[in-house]
Amino acid sequence: MKFDPSLSLKELAALIHGEFEGNPDFEISGLNEIHMVVPGDVTFVDHPKYYDKALNSKATTIIINKRVACPAGKALIFHDKPFDAFISIIRRFKPFEASVNAISPLASIGEGTIIQPGAFIGNHVKIGSNCLIHANVSIYDHCIIGDNVIIHSNSVIGADAYYFQKRPEGFKKFESCGNVIIEDNVEVGALCSIDKGVTGDTIISWGTKLDNHCQIGHDSYIGRNCLIGAHAAIAGVTRIEDDVILWGRVAVNKDLVIGKGAVS
Repeated sequence: MKFDPSLSLKELAALIHGEFEGNPDFEISGLNEIHMVVPGDVTFVDHPKYYDKALNSKATTIIINKRVACPAGKALIFHDKPFDAFISIIRRFKPFEASVNAISPLASIGEGTIIQPGAFIGNHVKIGSNCLIHANVSIYDHCIIGDNVIIHSNSVIGADAYYFQKRPEGFKKFESCGNVIIEDNVEVGALCSIDKGVTGDTIISWGTKLDNHCQIGHDSYIGRNCLIGAHAAIAGVTRIEDDVILWGRVAVNKDLVIGKGAVS
């Protein structure tokens, strides 16, 4: 997620009531969880197992619950509960927007696209030209759909990531602020679920075809011209390269890479 405009280290620390180390005017241009960070991003870490990974990542600002030396060229914000602080930033800059219409007036729908009765198109959704969105499809806020895309009935595009932190009092939800991008000439079968990224994008690339009942987890990338069979389950942060075929009921665990042209 990008901030527009960017925030200073001083501003962000004040927002979450944390103490900081670094130049008060240090620029923070975006927010990402650790798997997706790029320079300019703020991320968080709250477990010793991942301190080194966060501090040595591409993120240039880290919210952390331990006093450590600040790496060169970076900034730190010290907070007792980094996870909670991170979620509070998401809620402030990308809050949930309730809809009052089946097709939001804030959505953009291209020429020649057909939206069948009962479909829901959320706020700030962009749908290209010559698409067919069948009955009872739900497309959540901010999703981007290319040209010549077909989405069959009862599929859900952009549901929240399945991401929770376990605590003694129960599970704390990681609020999703990412997106789904479906490129041109993709077909999504009936009853599929494509989850938005936690802080980045879930991407279905050009020409890929999903059968019915497929689950695509958060922040996953599916390449061009792939075939995904019925009941396939693809976990979060998975990368599937071009021309891959996954037949029915294949399950792919998180963080894996499936190479170009593979068949399973």
